[in-house]
This record gives sequence, structure tokens and C-alpha cells, in this order.
Amino acid sequence: MKCPACEHEETRVLDSRLSEHDNTVRRRRECGNCDFRFSTREETEILNLSIVKRDGSNEAYSREKLASGLTRALEKRPITTQEFRTLVAGIERDIYVLNKSEIKASQIGDIVMQHLKKLDKVAYIRFASVYREFKDVHTFYEEINKLVGKKSKKSKKHKSYAKHTNKRKKSNTAKRAGKAAKKVR
Repeated sequence: MKCPACEHEETRVLDSRLSEHDNTVRRRRECGNCDFRFSTREETEILNLSIVKRDGSNEAYSREKLASGLTRALEKRPITTQEFRTLVAGIERDIYVLNKSEIKASQIGDIVMQHLKKLDKVAYIRFASVYREFKDVHTFYEEINKLVGKKSKKSKKHKSYAKHTNKRKKSNTAKRAGKAAKKVR
């Protein structure tokens, strides 16, 4: 491991600790040349895993791509860096446990959704909207109802809100027509 201060190749490990939250090892190191001390974090890699995409093409697994998708879903959400690392590690652990050399992108998406559902429901909806390709507001509404434990059909509140909105639109149109008629006179 190169020293970040002098770029000397030889460093020695002073201390190693396994993280409680994720599959990482924190190592405290010291440079043999300049005595500079620094920490490194080592994590396991999922190697030789091929992702089968929707169109049938294959792509190598990428932790960066997973983290990027999660970052977009969790944007401006109250999630700490440690919670994020734990989330990524948990998802990768679930993928690793499958013990496959090839996995469908949809399986990874399902695993991600399970983890997000437990961690942050807003991030879950954001991710689901992209992953499941929501086409309209009604699809969002159905997914939110599933999430909060209500039936997926339009609820009475939603129907009454829609009815109320339509009445308001009609009455506003009638008012405008009445005002226009008064101006003409």
C-alpha cells in the first residue's frame, strides 16, 4: 500500500478492526519511510458476477452503479454515511448469498427495493418509480397505498377528492362564464 504522504511502497499495519455495520476491515497503517500514519478501509468485492439486463445483454456487476442508483433514491433523505454503507453491504450480502455467477437485473432490483422499504419509504417510492417504470400518477398512488397498507384500488378519499376537484373546476368555469356575460351586457 502506497503512503499518501511520500508515496513510499512499504507500509506496515498497526491495527486491524472488523466493522460491526458492514463487511469492511479498518486498518491503521504507518509508512516505513516517513512514519506518516493513515487509515484504510478494505471491503469484499463481488467478483465474476454477471448481470443479465432486461434486453438480454450481460454486464459486469458494479458496486459504483448500485451506489449511484441508491444515491439518487436517497437524495436529500436523512441517511447517514454509515447507514448508506450498511445498506450497500446488506444488498451485496444478499446477492452474494445467492451464490450465482449470473443474476438478472430484476433480482437485484427486488433486493434493493426490500432494503429501501425497511430503511426509507420515500427512497423506496423514488427507486420503485424508476425501476418499475411508473407511467402516471395513479401508479404512484397504488404503490403508496401498498406501502402504507391500504387497498391498491382508489380509496374513497381519493375518489371524493377527485369529485371535489371536478366540482370546483366546473363551478370556476361557470363563474368565469357568468362574469364574461356581465361584461358583454
